[in-house]
Amino acid sequence: MPMTFASADTPSIPLFLIETDKFQNWLAGQPEQVSNWLDTVGFVASLGQVCLVPDNKGTAQLAVFGYGDAKTRCRGRFHLAKAATALPEGVYHIETEMDKTALQEAALGWLLAGYIFDRYRDQKPALAQLKAPVGIDASSIEIIASGEALTRDLINIPASDMGPQDLENAFFELGQTHGAKVTSIVGNELLEQNLPMIHAVGRASDVAPRLLDMRWGDCGPSLTLVGKGVCFDTGGLNIKPGASMGLMKKDMGGAATVLGLAHMIMSLDLKLRLRVLVPAVENSISGSAFRPQDILTSRKGLTVEINNTDAEGRLVLADALTLADEEMPDLLISMATLTGAARVAVGPDLAPFYCDDDVFAQDFTAAGTNASDPLWRMPFWDPYESIIEPGIADLDNAPKGGFAGSITAALFLRRFVDQSARYAHFDIYGWQPTAAPARPKGGAGQGARAILAALPKILNL
Repeated sequence: MPMTFASADTPSIPLFLIETDKFQNWLAGQPEQVSNWLDTVGFVASLGQVCLVPDNKGTAQLAVFGYGDAKTRCRGRFHLAKAATALPEGVYHIETEMDKTALQEAALGWLLAGYIFDRYRDQKPALAQLKAPVGIDASSIEIIASGEALTRDLINIPASDMGPQDLENAFFELGQTHGAKVTSIVGNELLEQNLPMIHAVGRASDVAPRLLDMRWGDCGPSLTLVGKGVCFDTGGLNIKPGASMGLMKKDMGGAATVLGLAHMIMSLDLKLRLRVLVPAVENSISGSAFRPQDILTSRKGLTVEINNTDAEGRLVLADALTLADEEMPDLLISMATLTGAARVAVGPDLAPFYCDDDVFAQDFTAAGTNASDPLWRMPFWDPYESIIEPGIADLDNAPKGGFAGSITAALFLRRFVDQSARYAHFDIYGWQPTAAPARPKGGAGQGARAILAALPKILNL
């Protein structure tokens, strides 16, 4: 199914979204043929029920979707996406009156349900199409869906086809599509340009590490996005066990998410100055791999004791954040699949984020709710600063103790940001472990829609 809306002038089948407690009243206003059919098939408008009702000639005259009640709807989102995959080929339009936020979620969910990852095998797409509901910005929703599709594709592609060079190719392709200026710093040039920790993490790979840099826009406030681009993470010399390594193609999920967000921003032509930085590396094992107990000196001049080579994401982000911070952007955001501790804390469905400004945090949280992209604020907890100070160096990349792993990682990153007006860090998962409406199992964007929705207020666009 194409991730676009059907043409407004296409004949279409009315689709009714019916809440359980309103079903009988709705049914009373329908022809007897409709009520008999729905009774026969056992339709009671429970959440997720889908039914196509034929006329006397067997032609579809309407479709109904069970919308449950508020309590059951709160246990998920994008419920209408189930209809997008369950209904037969055809064009539909929503006949039920809904508030704008609910309509936008329903429409976006329908488009997201059309995503398939068919790079390696043929897959049959859903064929039901939806007309854009009246009152929504159809073009913006299509752009958001295409940005999410880009993120999913980049995460789903395995490291054999999405190594640092491949990620650079995708980065350059996106920049060229939108007329952005794109550059890269590769291999030993990282040392010459004072990006030593990106080089240290990626130097063991056969594919050279690199820093990707994109600039777009020449007016308005400045926004810099930094995304972790670890294309595969073996754990380095502190090698991961096989079970933990199984999903490490998604360790560039932060990079994939900022690229999807950048696509949305540039496609919508937001009046801001955008910069995107992605340290693209593979954390591999060879004779040149960095080692436990090594001490690295960062771009900022802070020294870092390596107590676990599997805590590499914060190292590459640190150099990229320092570079970003030197320009003092109005808003600096980092996104990374950084810690398992974040998943233990909030699970796979919530994206935890960190920032020091209460109003700023409230703007993000509210935007996430409205965009059906849920966020959860976590604390930059200053009393834990001592945990990341090993004594022999300025910072410890993997403090012992096992407590507050996501918080200490965020505190580590904050040490490299002190000039930007505002900073937020997102510790995302980037993966949908089991299929859900509008979200097939596999790569998933988190936080991008929330950030996009919050930008007009935060940056006064």
